[in-house]
Amino acid sequence: MRLNQHEIDVIKAAAAEIFGKEAEVRLFGSRLDDTAKGGDIDLMVELDEAVEHPARLSAWLSVKVMRATQGRKVDVILAAPNLEELPIHRIARDQGVILVHE
Repeated sequence: MRLNQHEIDVIKAAAAEIFGKEAEVRLFGSRLDDTAKGGDIDLMVELDEAVEHPARLSAWLSVKVMRATQGRKVDVILAAPNLEELPIHRIARDQGVILVHE
């Protein structure tokens, strides 16, 4: 996994602030490949309850992490009972690594 402890801590703190401690955050995509270089940070936040304004919340998390990681691009997808399940959600669950789960 190509995230340092500072980046992991930033993601955990921002996700807890925005979504609460019950949110499960997974890292997926190119950052899981230790041999790769560069690439954005792909995160999926999974929630047990319906969420209002998912685009706004995703953008908020993305910006908070981006600012704390010197402008590194961050893509965030949300999974919640009221949101459509897409193939990317399955990929994130199958291949991703949980960063936050409390």
